[in-house]
Amino acid sequence: MIKKIKAKSILRKHKRLDSWFLTHYGINLYRGCLHNCAYCDGRSEKYQVQGNYGEDIEIKVNAIELLAKELDPRRKRKPMPQSFMMLGGGVCDAYQPVEIEYQLARKTLELFEKFKYPLHILTKSTLVERDMDLLKEINKTSRVMVSFSFSSADENISKIFEPGVPPPKARLETIKKLKQAGINCGMFLMPVLPFLTDSEEVIEQTLEQGKQAGIDFVIFGAMTLKRGIQKQYFLKVLSKHYPKLVTPYQKIYAHNSPWGEPAASYHRSINLIFNKVAHKLKIPKRIPPWIYEDVISKDEKIIVILEHLDYLIKLTGQKSPYGYASYSLSNLNQSIYHSPPQELLKLNGVGPFTLKIIKEIIKTGTSQYYLNLLR
Repeated sequence: MIKKIKAKSILRKHKRLDSWFLTHYGINLYRGCLHNCAYCDGRSEKYQVQGNYGEDIEIKVNAIELLAKELDPRRKRKPMPQSFMMLGGGVCDAYQPVEIEYQLARKTLELFEKFKYPLHILTKSTLVERDMDLLKEINKTSRVMVSFSFSSADENISKIFEPGVPPPKARLETIKKLKQAGINCGMFLMPVLPFLTDSEEVIEQTLEQGKQAGIDFVIFGAMTLKRGIQKQYFLKVLSKHYPKLVTPYQKIYAHNSPWGEPAASYHRSINLIFNKVAHKLKIPKRIPPWIYEDVISKDEKIIVILEHLDYLIKLTGQKSPYGYASYSLSNLNQSIYHSPPQELLKLNGVGPFTLKIIKEIIKTGTSQYYLNLLR
């Protein structure tokens, strides 16, 4: 069922720069998603999406009117923070089937072409090809990147758990076309499905196909199952097709965390597998700096590199101080560039080696330690 609603606002501002997507703002044009992925946490009660998720959809009919006002720099007392803006993710895919008729995503791209803001699109849909003309124009004047979500490159798995989504092969072909047009593309290999798409063999096959398509980076993540509707729905689909896996799933998701993450031991094991495969194939495990260096501020570049370092080290199963350092620096009341080294050393997570990395980034624009770990 389609329901038309009027939104109060479209841009969702984050408290700080999101280092996964490199964005301060998210944009959801619809509520609900007809892709109907069995694992989607948009089903969770937390997001308060009305109706039957995967079947009912709300169209924000005033989205473009609101967004035009929210993006217009003439209406701002101070400039918006420098970063990509995120189209998609959350509780909807901007390029889900209703976009064919309502064209809210295309009209959004027209606004980005007009106001010249960088854009990051996350989708599972090949419909994004329709807007190649606008994507190329935005890429000329600011920057655009398109990321595609996969649970694997297995066609049969996709049919079961992603029934409303174009098959992986079609998504990979779209990546090739976008890359040929000079547009940066990423693979969000998330969520991998326990005991189905999380083995070294399947992860390597998926990343190898992504690399052949031309992906610039890969973002990896385990599946979350939030207690309530999301978990119940997924286990229902699983029991229909893979009944023997229901008990193993119940074991690794037994603690019913509010975030729905699997057992820590399982999470560590698949991180190690992913890290090994991505390193072997030399695919960056976060968005690489050459994509964002002229999009975010110099201070936030330091913060992002440290946050990425924290993730990359934890992928190997080791502890890291860089997450603490990144958070501390993000709360500074002055530029990192204007902060005396002795003051930086007083911050939580900033020790001599971290300070050395910060100085290297200030001097060279990057960190060799970071670049080595990235691949």
